[in-house]
Amino acid sequence: MRKNQVDIITLGCAKNLVDSERLMMQFKANGYHVRHDPERVSAEVVVVNTCGFIGAAKEESIATILALAEAKKKRRIGQLFVMGCLSERYLKELEAELPEVDRFYGKFDWQRIISDLGFAYRNNLSNDRVLTTPQHYAYVKIAEGCNRTCAYCAIPIITGKFVSRPIEEILREVETLAQNGVKEFQLIAQDLTFYGKDIYKRVRLADLVEQMAQIPNVKWIRLHYAYPHQFPMDILPVIRRYNNVCNYLDMALQHISDPMLKRMRRHITKSETIELIKIIRQEVPNIHLRTTLMLGHPGETEQDVEELITFVEQTRFEHLGTFAYSDEEGTYSSLRYNDTILQEEKQRRVDRIMSLQQGIAAELNEKKIGQTLQTIIDGEDEHFYIGRTEYDSPEVDGEVLIAKSESSKLKIGEFYDVKITASENFDLYGTVTK
Repeated sequence: MRKNQVDIITLGCAKNLVDSERLMMQFKANGYHVRHDPERVSAEVVVVNTCGFIGAAKEESIATILALAEAKKKRRIGQLFVMGCLSERYLKELEAELPEVDRFYGKFDWQRIISDLGFAYRNNLSNDRVLTTPQHYAYVKIAEGCNRTCAYCAIPIITGKFVSRPIEEILREVETLAQNGVKEFQLIAQDLTFYGKDIYKRVRLADLVEQMAQIPNVKWIRLHYAYPHQFPMDILPVIRRYNNVCNYLDMALQHISDPMLKRMRRHITKSETIELIKIIRQEVPNIHLRTTLMLGHPGETEQDVEELITFVEQTRFEHLGTFAYSDEEGTYSSLRYNDTILQEEKQRRVDRIMSLQQGIAAELNEKKIGQTLQTIIDGEDEHFYIGRTEYDSPEVDGEVLIAKSESSKLKIGEFYDVKITASENFDLYGTVTK
Protein backbone atom coordinates (compact mmCIF):
# COMPACT_ATOMS: atom_id res chain seq x y z
CA MET A 1 0.00 0.00 0.00
CA ARG A 2 1.41 3.38 -1.05
CA LYS A 3 1.13 6.14 1.53
CA ASN A 4 0.04 9.64 0.53
CA GLN A 5 -1.29 8.31 -2.76
CA VAL A 6 -4.79 8.32 -4.24
CA ASP A 7 -5.91 6.01 -7.05
CA ILE A 8 -9.05 7.15 -8.86
CA ILE A 9 -10.93 4.78 -11.17
CA THR A 10 -13.50 6.23 -13.57
CA LEU A 11 -16.26 4.13 -15.10
CA GLY A 12 -18.83 5.29 -17.64
CA CYS A 13 -18.93 8.44 -19.72
CA ALA A 14 -16.75 11.50 -20.20
CA LYS A 15 -19.04 13.50 -17.91
CA ASN A 16 -17.88 11.25 -15.06
CA LEU A 17 -14.30 11.72 -16.20
CA VAL A 18 -14.57 15.49 -15.74
CA ASP A 19 -15.72 14.97 -12.12
CA SER A 20 -12.77 12.64 -11.50
CA GLU A 21 -10.36 15.19 -12.94
CA ARG A 22 -11.72 17.88 -10.63
CA LEU A 23 -11.42 15.58 -7.64
CA MET A 24 -7.84 14.78 -8.62
CA MET A 25 -6.99 18.50 -8.57
CA GLN A 26 -8.39 18.78 -5.03
CA PHE A 27 -6.29 15.85 -3.83
CA LYS A 28 -3.22 17.23 -5.56
CA ALA A 29 -3.76 20.65 -3.93
CA ASN A 30 -3.79 18.90 -0.56
CA GLY A 31 -0.44 17.24 -1.14
CA TYR A 32 -1.45 13.80 -2.44
CA HIS A 33 0.14 12.00 -5.37
CA VAL A 34 -2.76 11.03 -7.65
CA ARG A 35 -3.03 8.32 -10.30
CA HIS A 36 -5.94 7.71 -12.65
CA ASP A 37 -6.94 4.18 -13.72
CA PRO A 38 -3.59 2.65 -12.72
CA GLU A 39 -2.77 -0.85 -13.93
CA ARG A 40 -2.39 -2.00 -10.34
CA VAL A 41 -4.42 -0.28 -7.62
CA SER A 42 -2.34 0.05 -4.46
CA ALA A 43 -3.02 3.43 -2.85
CA GLU A 44 -3.73 4.65 0.64
CA VAL A 45 -7.03 6.08 -0.69
CA VAL A 46 -8.99 4.57 -3.61
CA VAL A 47 -12.01 6.27 -5.20
CA VAL A 48 -14.32 4.56 -7.69
CA ASN A 49 -16.44 6.90 -9.82
CA THR A 50 -19.31 4.65 -10.91
CA CYS A 51 -21.76 4.49 -13.80
CA GLY A 52 -25.40 3.46 -13.40
CA PHE A 53 -26.83 4.06 -16.87
CA ILE A 54 -27.64 0.53 -18.09
CA GLY A 55 -27.32 -3.02 -16.81
CA ALA A 56 -23.86 -3.70 -18.22
CA ALA A 57 -22.48 -0.48 -16.73
CA LYS A 58 -23.96 -1.28 -13.33
CA GLU A 59 -22.47 -4.76 -13.43
CA GLU A 60 -19.04 -3.35 -14.26
CA SER A 61 -19.29 -0.88 -11.36
CA ILE A 62 -20.31 -3.57 -8.86
CA ALA A 63 -17.58 -5.94 -10.05
CA THR A 64 -14.97 -3.18 -9.66
CA ILE A 65 -16.15 -2.34 -6.14
CA LEU A 66 -16.13 -6.00 -5.10
CA ALA A 67 -12.60 -6.51 -6.43
CA LEU A 68 -11.36 -3.48 -4.52
CA ALA A 69 -13.19 -4.55 -1.37
CA GLU A 70 -11.27 -7.82 -1.58
CA ALA A 71 -8.01 -5.89 -2.06
CA LYS A 72 -8.85 -3.87 1.03
CA LYS A 73 -9.39 -7.05 3.07
CA LYS A 74 -5.92 -8.18 2.01
CA ARG A 75 -4.51 -4.74 2.95
CA ARG A 76 -3.32 -4.01 -0.56
CA ILE A 77 -5.23 -0.71 -0.41
CA GLY A 78 -6.34 1.58 2.39
CA GLN A 79 -9.63 3.47 2.47
CA LEU A 80 -12.20 2.77 -0.24
CA PHE A 81 -14.69 5.41 -1.38
CA VAL A 82 -17.41 5.10 -4.01
CA MET A 83 -19.03 8.02 -5.84
CA GLY A 84 -20.98 8.71 -9.02
CA CYS A 85 -24.20 7.65 -10.68
CA LEU A 86 -24.55 4.15 -9.22
CA SER A 87 -24.23 5.33 -5.64
CA GLU A 88 -26.48 8.32 -6.34
CA ARG A 89 -29.20 5.91 -7.41
CA TYR A 90 -28.67 3.03 -4.98
CA LEU A 91 -27.04 4.64 -1.95
CA LYS A 92 -28.96 2.82 0.80
CA GLU A 93 -28.78 -0.56 -0.91
CA LEU A 94 -25.04 -0.28 -1.49
CA GLU A 95 -24.36 0.80 2.09
CA ALA A 96 -26.23 -2.27 3.33
CA GLU A 97 -24.64 -4.73 0.90
CA LEU A 98 -21.04 -3.46 0.87
CA PRO A 99 -19.90 -2.57 4.39
CA GLU A 100 -16.27 -2.91 3.23
CA VAL A 101 -16.63 0.47 1.51
CA ASP A 102 -15.66 3.27 3.88
CA ARG A 103 -18.17 5.73 2.49
CA PHE A 104 -20.51 6.23 -0.44
CA TYR A 105 -21.12 9.54 -2.19
CA GLY A 106 -23.59 10.43 -4.90
CA LYS A 107 -23.24 12.24 -8.19
CA PHE A 108 -23.13 15.72 -6.70
CA ASP A 109 -21.69 15.47 -3.18
CA TRP A 110 -18.30 13.94 -4.00
CA GLN A 111 -16.58 17.14 -2.84
CA ARG A 112 -17.16 15.91 0.73
CA ILE A 113 -14.53 13.21 0.20
CA ILE A 114 -11.87 15.86 0.74
CA SER A 115 -13.33 17.28 3.95
CA ASP A 116 -14.17 13.81 5.29
CA LEU A 117 -10.46 12.98 5.01
CA GLY A 118 -9.68 16.05 7.09
CA PHE A 119 -8.57 18.39 4.33
CA ALA A 120 -9.88 21.64 2.92
CA TYR A 121 -11.91 21.70 -0.29
CA ARG A 122 -10.41 24.54 -2.34
CA ASN A 123 -13.35 26.48 -3.80
CA ASN A 124 -10.96 28.59 -5.86
CA LEU A 125 -10.01 25.38 -7.71
CA SER A 126 -13.57 24.09 -8.20
CA ASN A 127 -13.33 24.28 -12.01
CA ASP A 128 -9.66 23.31 -12.25
CA ARG A 129 -8.66 19.79 -13.24
CA VAL A 130 -5.83 17.35 -13.63
CA LEU A 131 -6.30 16.18 -17.20
CA THR A 132 -6.36 12.42 -17.68
CA THR A 133 -6.64 12.80 -21.45
CA PRO A 134 -3.64 13.59 -23.64
CA GLN A 135 -2.72 17.18 -22.86
CA HIS A 136 -3.90 18.52 -26.22
CA TYR A 137 -7.59 17.74 -25.76
CA ALA A 138 -10.13 17.98 -22.98
CA TYR A 139 -13.80 17.39 -22.29
CA VAL A 140 -15.80 20.44 -21.23
CA LYS A 141 -19.03 19.68 -19.37
CA ILE A 142 -21.45 22.55 -19.93
CA ALA A 143 -24.44 21.22 -17.97
CA GLU A 144 -25.72 18.49 -15.69
CA GLY A 145 -29.03 16.65 -15.64
CA CYS A 146 -31.75 16.23 -18.25
CA ASN A 147 -35.29 17.54 -18.77
CA ARG A 148 -36.23 15.00 -21.44
CA THR A 149 -38.64 12.21 -20.57
CA CYS A 150 -37.41 9.32 -22.74
CA ALA A 151 -39.23 6.21 -21.60
CA TYR A 152 -36.19 3.96 -21.18
CA CYS A 153 -33.72 6.38 -19.60
CA ALA A 154 -32.74 6.52 -15.92
CA ILE A 155 -30.50 9.57 -16.28
CA PRO A 156 -33.13 12.11 -15.10
CA ILE A 157 -33.79 9.85 -12.08
CA ILE A 158 -30.08 9.91 -11.25
CA THR A 159 -29.08 13.46 -12.14
CA GLY A 160 -32.29 15.45 -11.82
CA LYS A 161 -33.33 18.46 -13.88
CA PHE A 162 -31.10 20.11 -16.45
CA VAL A 163 -28.74 22.71 -14.95
CA SER A 164 -26.61 24.83 -17.29
CA ARG A 165 -23.29 26.36 -16.30
CA PRO A 166 -23.10 30.10 -17.01
CA ILE A 167 -21.45 31.02 -20.30
CA GLU A 168 -18.86 33.19 -18.55
CA GLU A 169 -17.75 30.31 -16.32
CA ILE A 170 -17.35 27.94 -19.27
CA LEU A 171 -15.40 30.50 -21.28
CA ARG A 172 -13.02 31.09 -18.37
CA GLU A 173 -12.41 27.36 -18.13
CA VAL A 174 -11.75 27.08 -21.86
CA GLU A 175 -9.39 30.09 -21.79
CA THR A 176 -7.40 28.53 -18.94
CA LEU A 177 -7.20 25.16 -20.67
CA ALA A 178 -6.15 26.79 -23.95
CA GLN A 179 -3.43 28.77 -22.16
CA ASN A 180 -2.17 25.48 -20.72
CA GLY A 181 -1.84 23.84 -24.14
CA VAL A 182 -5.24 22.27 -24.80
CA LYS A 183 -6.14 22.66 -28.47
CA GLU A 184 -9.23 20.49 -28.91
CA PHE A 185 -12.41 20.83 -26.85
CA GLN A 186 -15.14 18.19 -26.69
CA LEU A 187 -18.34 19.89 -25.50
CA ILE A 188 -20.44 17.44 -23.49
CA ALA A 189 -23.72 17.36 -21.58
CA GLN A 190 -26.56 14.91 -21.31
CA ASP A 191 -28.33 17.14 -23.84
CA LEU A 192 -26.24 19.90 -25.46
CA THR A 193 -29.22 21.20 -27.38
CA PHE A 194 -31.07 22.30 -24.21
CA TYR A 195 -28.12 24.39 -23.05
CA GLY A 196 -29.05 27.75 -21.53
CA LYS A 197 -32.81 27.34 -21.54
CA ASP A 198 -32.99 26.98 -17.77
CA ILE A 199 -30.94 30.07 -16.88
CA TYR A 200 -31.31 32.28 -19.96
CA LYS A 201 -34.89 31.26 -20.91
CA ARG A 202 -33.72 30.32 -24.39
CA VAL A 203 -31.27 27.86 -25.89
CA ARG A 204 -27.83 29.49 -26.17
CA LEU A 205 -25.63 26.72 -27.52
CA ALA A 206 -24.85 28.75 -30.66
CA ASP A 207 -23.85 31.79 -28.57
CA LEU A 208 -21.56 29.67 -26.40
CA VAL A 209 -19.84 27.94 -29.32
CA GLU A 210 -19.39 31.18 -31.26
CA GLN A 211 -17.71 32.85 -28.28
CA MET A 212 -15.54 29.78 -27.68
CA ALA A 213 -14.44 29.79 -31.32
CA GLN A 214 -12.95 33.27 -30.86
CA ILE A 215 -10.72 32.33 -27.90
CA PRO A 216 -7.03 32.30 -28.89
CA ASN A 217 -5.45 28.85 -29.41
CA VAL A 218 -8.80 27.02 -29.57
CA LYS A 219 -8.14 24.88 -32.66
CA TRP A 220 -11.05 22.43 -32.64
CA ILE A 221 -14.48 22.42 -30.95
CA ARG A 222 -16.57 19.28 -31.20
CA LEU A 223 -20.25 18.85 -30.25
CA HIS A 224 -21.44 15.72 -28.44
CA TYR A 225 -24.85 14.47 -27.34
CA ALA A 226 -27.38 16.57 -29.23
CA TYR A 227 -31.09 15.76 -29.12
CA PRO A 228 -33.20 15.79 -32.31
CA HIS A 229 -36.44 17.19 -30.83
CA GLN A 230 -36.42 21.00 -30.87
CA PHE A 231 -32.93 20.99 -32.38
CA PRO A 232 -31.42 24.53 -32.30
CA MET A 233 -30.98 25.35 -35.97
CA ASP A 234 -28.91 28.44 -35.19
CA ILE A 235 -25.93 26.21 -34.32
CA LEU A 236 -25.60 25.17 -37.98
CA PRO A 237 -24.38 28.56 -39.34
CA VAL A 238 -21.86 28.67 -36.49
CA ILE A 239 -20.46 25.26 -37.47
CA ARG A 240 -20.29 26.39 -41.08
CA ARG A 241 -18.79 29.82 -40.34
CA TYR A 242 -15.92 28.94 -38.00
CA ASN A 243 -13.06 26.75 -39.22
CA ASN A 244 -12.26 25.68 -35.65
CA VAL A 245 -15.77 24.30 -35.05
CA CYS A 246 -15.49 20.76 -36.34
CA ASN A 247 -17.81 19.54 -39.08
CA TYR A 248 -19.08 16.92 -36.64
CA LEU A 249 -22.28 16.35 -34.69
CA ASP A 250 -23.10 13.57 -32.27
CA MET A 251 -26.90 13.20 -32.08
CA ALA A 252 -28.48 10.06 -30.65
CA LEU A 253 -31.64 9.11 -32.56
CA GLN A 254 -32.32 5.73 -30.86
CA HIS A 255 -34.83 4.58 -33.52
CA ILE A 256 -36.73 5.62 -36.62
CA SER A 257 -40.06 3.78 -36.80
CA ASP A 258 -42.96 5.91 -35.58
CA PRO A 259 -44.35 3.21 -33.25
CA MET A 260 -40.98 2.88 -31.51
CA LEU A 261 -40.33 6.62 -31.34
CA LYS A 262 -43.72 7.02 -29.68
CA ARG A 263 -43.10 4.16 -27.25
CA MET A 264 -39.70 5.57 -26.39
CA ARG A 265 -41.27 9.03 -25.83
CA ARG A 266 -38.81 10.71 -28.15
CA HIS A 267 -41.28 13.48 -29.13
CA ILE A 268 -40.29 13.34 -32.78
CA THR A 269 -41.54 11.44 -35.83
CA LYS A 270 -39.75 9.56 -38.57
CA SER A 271 -40.49 12.23 -41.17
CA GLU A 272 -39.33 15.02 -38.83
CA THR A 273 -36.09 13.12 -38.17
CA ILE A 274 -35.38 12.60 -41.85
CA GLU A 275 -36.11 16.27 -42.58
CA LEU A 276 -33.80 17.38 -39.75
CA ILE A 277 -30.91 15.30 -41.11
CA LYS A 278 -31.56 16.69 -44.59
CA ILE A 279 -31.39 20.29 -43.30
CA ILE A 280 -28.24 19.64 -41.26
CA ARG A 281 -26.45 18.20 -44.28
CA GLN A 282 -27.65 21.01 -46.53
CA GLU A 283 -26.52 23.71 -44.08
CA VAL A 284 -23.16 22.05 -43.34
CA PRO A 285 -22.35 20.06 -46.50
CA ASN A 286 -19.25 18.30 -45.20
CA ILE A 287 -20.60 17.44 -41.75
CA HIS A 288 -19.99 13.99 -40.30
CA LEU A 289 -22.85 12.66 -38.20
CA ARG A 290 -22.55 10.23 -35.31
CA THR A 291 -25.65 8.60 -33.91
CA THR A 292 -26.64 5.91 -31.43
CA LEU A 293 -29.46 3.41 -31.88
CA MET A 294 -31.25 1.22 -29.35
CA LEU A 295 -32.38 -2.29 -30.23
CA GLY A 296 -34.79 -4.50 -28.34
CA HIS A 297 -36.97 -1.94 -26.59
CA PRO A 298 -40.25 -3.54 -25.44
CA GLY A 299 -42.66 -3.75 -28.33
CA GLU A 300 -40.01 -3.62 -31.05
CA THR A 301 -41.08 -5.88 -33.93
CA GLU A 302 -39.18 -7.35 -36.84
CA GLN A 303 -40.90 -4.75 -39.02
CA ASP A 304 -39.50 -1.98 -36.79
CA VAL A 305 -36.01 -3.47 -37.10
CA GLU A 306 -36.27 -3.74 -40.88
CA GLU A 307 -37.44 -0.12 -41.04
CA LEU A 308 -34.42 0.90 -38.98
CA ILE A 309 -32.06 -1.09 -41.22
CA THR A 310 -33.48 0.62 -44.31
CA PHE A 311 -33.03 4.00 -42.63
CA VAL A 312 -29.37 3.26 -41.81
CA GLU A 313 -28.76 2.06 -45.38
CA GLN A 314 -30.28 5.22 -46.85
CA THR A 315 -28.89 7.78 -44.39
CA ARG A 316 -25.32 6.46 -44.34
CA PHE A 317 -24.10 7.85 -41.06
CA GLU A 318 -20.36 8.41 -40.89
CA HIS A 319 -20.33 7.04 -37.33
CA LEU A 320 -22.90 4.86 -35.59
CA GLY A 321 -23.11 2.93 -32.35
CA THR A 322 -25.76 0.61 -30.97
CA PHE A 323 -26.79 -0.84 -27.64
CA ALA A 324 -29.40 -3.30 -26.43
CA TYR A 325 -32.31 -2.14 -24.30
CA SER A 326 -31.78 -2.59 -20.58
CA ASP A 327 -34.82 -2.63 -18.28
CA GLU A 328 -34.11 0.13 -15.74
CA GLU A 329 -36.29 0.22 -12.65
CA GLY A 330 -38.25 3.40 -12.12
CA THR A 331 -38.30 4.36 -15.79
CA TYR A 332 -41.51 4.73 -17.78
CA SER A 333 -40.66 1.68 -19.92
CA SER A 334 -39.98 -0.48 -16.88
CA LEU A 335 -43.25 0.54 -15.24
CA ARG A 336 -45.44 0.30 -18.35
CA TYR A 337 -43.98 -2.43 -20.56
CA ASN A 338 -42.83 -6.02 -20.18
CA ASP A 339 -39.25 -6.68 -21.26
CA THR A 340 -40.06 -9.85 -23.17
CA ILE A 341 -37.44 -9.77 -25.95
CA LEU A 342 -34.68 -12.25 -25.13
CA GLN A 343 -31.17 -10.89 -24.67
CA GLU A 344 -29.91 -13.15 -27.46
CA GLU A 345 -32.45 -11.62 -29.84
CA LYS A 346 -31.54 -8.09 -28.78
CA GLN A 347 -27.89 -8.88 -29.49
CA ARG A 348 -28.76 -10.36 -32.87
CA ARG A 349 -30.46 -7.11 -33.83
CA VAL A 350 -27.50 -5.07 -32.56
CA ASP A 351 -25.12 -7.23 -34.60
CA ARG A 352 -27.18 -6.80 -37.78
CA ILE A 353 -27.02 -3.02 -37.55
CA MET A 354 -23.32 -2.97 -36.73
CA SER A 355 -22.46 -5.34 -39.55
CA LEU A 356 -24.31 -3.03 -41.94
CA GLN A 357 -22.58 0.04 -40.51
CA GLN A 358 -19.14 -1.51 -40.87
CA GLY A 359 -19.68 -1.75 -44.60
CA ILE A 360 -21.04 1.80 -44.84
CA ALA A 361 -18.11 3.21 -42.86
CA ALA A 362 -15.65 1.32 -45.06
CA GLU A 363 -17.23 2.74 -48.23
CA LEU A 364 -17.25 6.30 -46.85
CA ASN A 365 -13.63 6.01 -45.74
CA GLU A 366 -12.57 4.68 -49.14
CA LYS A 367 -13.83 7.92 -50.70
CA LYS A 368 -11.30 9.84 -48.59
CA ILE A 369 -8.35 8.17 -50.31
CA GLY A 370 -6.40 10.87 -52.13
CA GLN A 371 -7.69 13.69 -49.92
CA THR A 372 -5.37 15.71 -47.68
CA LEU A 373 -6.86 16.12 -44.20
CA GLN A 374 -5.67 18.09 -41.20
CA THR A 375 -4.79 15.52 -38.55
CA ILE A 376 -3.90 15.83 -34.88
CA ILE A 377 -1.49 13.26 -33.44
CA ASP A 378 -2.82 11.53 -30.30
CA GLY A 379 -0.05 9.00 -29.74
CA GLU A 380 2.16 6.34 -31.24
CA ASP A 381 2.91 2.65 -31.12
CA GLU A 382 5.84 0.63 -32.43
CA HIS A 383 4.95 1.05 -36.08
CA PHE A 384 2.56 4.01 -36.41
CA TYR A 385 1.77 7.52 -35.29
CA ILE A 386 -1.92 7.56 -34.38
CA GLY A 387 -4.00 10.60 -35.27
CA ARG A 388 -7.51 11.85 -35.94
CA THR A 389 -9.17 14.24 -38.35
CA GLU A 390 -11.81 16.80 -37.37
CA TYR A 391 -14.36 14.14 -38.35
CA ASP A 392 -13.31 11.74 -35.58
CA SER A 393 -13.80 12.02 -31.84
CA PRO A 394 -11.30 10.38 -29.46
CA GLU A 395 -12.03 6.90 -28.13
CA VAL A 396 -15.21 6.28 -30.16
CA ASP A 397 -14.36 6.98 -33.81
CA GLY A 398 -11.74 5.95 -36.33
CA GLU A 399 -8.07 6.89 -36.47
CA VAL A 400 -5.47 7.92 -39.02
CA LEU A 401 -2.40 5.66 -38.97
CA ILE A 402 0.86 7.14 -40.27
CA ALA A 403 3.72 4.67 -40.76
CA LYS A 404 6.87 5.72 -38.92
CA SER A 405 9.04 4.48 -41.75
CA GLU A 406 7.33 6.94 -44.10
CA SER A 407 7.45 9.96 -41.84
CA SER A 408 9.88 12.17 -39.98
CA LYS A 409 9.40 12.35 -36.24
CA LEU A 410 5.96 13.74 -35.42
CA LYS A 411 4.99 15.51 -32.20
CA ILE A 412 2.03 14.34 -30.14
CA GLY A 413 -0.55 17.10 -29.90
CA GLU A 414 0.51 18.80 -33.13
CA PHE A 415 -1.46 19.18 -36.37
CA TYR A 416 -0.20 17.89 -39.73
CA ASP A 417 -1.58 17.76 -43.24
CA VAL A 418 -1.94 14.09 -44.08
CA LYS A 419 -2.67 12.65 -47.50
CA ILE A 420 -4.91 9.60 -47.16
CA THR A 421 -3.43 6.65 -49.03
CA ALA A 422 -5.58 3.71 -47.89
CA SER A 423 -8.51 2.74 -45.68
CA GLU A 424 -9.51 -0.30 -43.68
CA ASN A 425 -12.99 -0.56 -42.13
CA PHE A 426 -13.13 2.33 -39.63
CA ASP A 427 -9.50 3.55 -39.93
CA LEU A 428 -7.47 5.49 -42.47
CA TYR A 429 -3.78 5.34 -43.48
CA GLY A 430 -1.81 8.31 -44.69
CA THR A 431 1.47 10.16 -45.16
CA VAL A 432 2.39 13.65 -43.95
CA THR A 433 2.62 16.21 -46.76
CA LYS A 434 4.07 18.99 -44.64
